[in-house]
Amino acid sequence: MRTSKIPGFYKLSTEERLEIVRDFAALSEEELKVLGNTGSLGETANRMIENVVGTMPLPLGIAANFVINGNDYLIPMAIEEPSVVAAASNAAKMARAKGGFLTSSTEPIMIGQIQLTGVSDPFAAKFAILETKRRILALANEKDPVLVNLGGGAKDIEVNVIDTAEGPMVIVHLLVNVKDVMGANAVNTMAEAVAPFIEQLTGGKANLRIISNLATYRLARARAVFARDAIGGEEVVARVISAYLFAKSDPYRCATHNKGIMNGVDAVVIATGNDFRAIEAGAHTYASITGKCQPLTRWEKNRDRDLVGTIELPIAVGIVGGATSVHPTAKTNLKILGVKTANELAEIIAAVGLAQNFAALRALATEGIQRGHMSLHARNVAIAAGAKGEQIDRVVEILVREKKVRIDRAKEVLEEISLEKKA
Repeated sequence: MRTSKIPGFYKLSTEERLEIVRDFAALSEEELKVLGNTGSLGETANRMIENVVGTMPLPLGIAANFVINGNDYLIPMAIEEPSVVAAASNAAKMARAKGGFLTSSTEPIMIGQIQLTGVSDPFAAKFAILETKRRILALANEKDPVLVNLGGGAKDIEVNVIDTAEGPMVIVHLLVNVKDVMGANAVNTMAEAVAPFIEQLTGGKANLRIISNLATYRLARARAVFARDAIGGEEVVARVISAYLFAKSDPYRCATHNKGIMNGVDAVVIATGNDFRAIEAGAHTYASITGKCQPLTRWEKNRDRDLVGTIELPIAVGIVGGATSVHPTAKTNLKILGVKTANELAEIIAAVGLAQNFAALRALATEGIQRGHMSLHARNVAIAAGAKGEQIDRVVEILVREKKVRIDRAKEVLEEISLEKKA
């Protein structure tokens, strides 16, 4: 009988785990070979997460044409979705006519939250915490002298009293400059270190002590001007702005608007070994921080009647520590980018997000998203149907011409091509 209860599974070698999975799922030799491929990671994969059996590769593309703050960049993007890399490259090419992208960012300040419950006098506790701020910051910074020596460390404290179903809670925000790391380990360690002192000070109980992924002090911004003649004229400018205003007024459209931005953002975050789940969580929460889902970008027309786009979102990424320091492909991608600080990386990511949004809005407002997407999607469908070599191009050509990019039609076309060869 099959069972997922496997004592000591974590103690087994990768090969032993693969054998168990093969028996459980009746995998073929070919399927086992695919699953067990660790690629460039090799043995490193087994040290990054638990119960490793292999890796899950993603296509890695290079977005070209980017000029950011006057410098040219080739941008690695890891993503499985067709047309994203091409769209970003095309948008960047159009932006070059007006100087490309201009970016800026705030200091890399992350928030560590300490949740205090059972405080009888929460507002008095708030003032007591603020009065002893220097002592709390000193306790926090004792835990990471290296970060402090680099100019980082705990810099300030905020205290909020919030109402909950359990009554009032006192929430302490420890503001930490994490420099060139994402910051979770440093911030969590500091939050845990100061919690006992704050408990003693307030008489409350420290429950959660953890970083927040809503990095409102760690923002990246980008701006670009798209010349109206370069993007199809004033009608296209008006259509893009209208599409933006639709997203601004409707949460259903806004969700998809922001998803398109994250196509570009996540692809660079993943390529550089950073935490795309944290970036996603922070970005979408930031978009809804007013209580209403809002676009992360803004689109308007300047006095020359050109299209101007801006973006602002929290981007907590690092260039040292974590997967960025151990994943060989991530390290190579960072070298391609040539970034010297985490802020520079965050600004590049913001520029890619803006480019991606422009490309999507322009496509939607003109020929529709499917036209550019269809041929790339058709290629995946053709391969899934079993097409190989020259057959792939034939199947794609027919599917796109018929506008029937479906697996069932791809199989029919493939069979027709096979019959032609036999005739």
